[in-house]
Amino acid sequence: MLALGAVSLLTDVSSEMVTAILPLYLVLGLGFSPLQFGVLDGIYTGVTALVRVVGGHAADRWQRRKLVAGLGYGISALGKLGLLAAGTSATAMGLVLAGDRTGKGLRTAPRDALITLSSEPSALGRAFGVHRAMDTVGAFLGPLVAFCLLWTLPARYDVVFVVSFCFAALGFLVLVLFVRDHRDVLPRVAVSLRNAFGLLRSRPFRRVCLVACGLGLLTLGDGFIYLLLQKQLDVEVAYIALLPLGTAGVYLLAAVPVGALADRVGRWRIFLAGHLALLGAYALFLGTSGIALLVGVLLLHGLFYACTDGVLMAVAGPMVPEELRTSGLALLQTGQVLARAFSSVLFGAMWTWFAW
Repeated sequence: MLALGAVSLLTDVSSEMVTAILPLYLVLGLGFSPLQFGVLDGIYTGVTALVRVVGGHAADRWQRRKLVAGLGYGISALGKLGLLAAGTSATAMGLVLAGDRTGKGLRTAPRDALITLSSEPSALGRAFGVHRAMDTVGAFLGPLVAFCLLWTLPARYDVVFVVSFCFAALGFLVLVLFVRDHRDVLPRVAVSLRNAFGLLRSRPFRRVCLVACGLGLLTLGDGFIYLLLQKQLDVEVAYIALLPLGTAGVYLLAAVPVGALADRVGRWRIFLAGHLALLGAYALFLGTSGIALLVGVLLLHGLFYACTDGVLMAVAGPMVPEELRTSGLALLQTGQVLARAFSSVLFGAMWTWFAW
């Protein structure tokens, strides 16, 4: 689990370097409209849905979770270099981002399945909390590295993309050398997509999927949160890349204790509480300003991730048979990201049409 945490840490440094500057680069640098950004953010979020279930099925069928995860990490690493060639074309940028998210879609469910198979069922919340804490160290460092690069080399986004690739490549190397697969602990059984989708016949698992998808429709992409903060607080453009540090810092501090709390008081309760925190962050935009808005939104946004990201996987993991563990988690994640992608496109369209 610690090796997977190290892989995620390095990969998140790479990913968050790009994520932190993407609103700045697209909207303020290339002049994209909020609608265009919303569509690209939707692609960035939702294209993973096209490969999650297939990747999860392949990982279960072949019992090659490490191989499928490694393929995903490798594709995402190469996608960072693709950003250099995309130029100012929205179409090219969309294709590159789609490729990067394809890699994420392939790797996420096999990685989470490996965590569940490496941990005691009674401590899954804590296990995911530790992993997500390490992951969030990378999410914290990524924007900081991007900011330092742009501060030293203004508008040199190409340098950011190259350094991002280097971190992603290092994470891939750690996966290959230090992460152990769990093929030996599972029985060899026939695994099919029909059986994977058949998991939805289970009422508890179906309920988790429906609630996660419904709440996903209410979840704005992170980029919009930071663009709204920049708009309302008139944040200096160069400092937009630092805004994710607030979210990541709260997430880092809260992930392990919140995961342990979820094991004690109920993972489902903590998951729902996280969405109440997100709702509170949205409410602050309506009646708060200044430092209170900045601190409040970033604090509640970080708590939202601490209460939902790994906790949802800890909720669903024990509901899925071991031989279909990756497929089941991929199915759940697919519905959630599709809902969030739709939310991003809709909000971008509303922002553009109503000229907020």
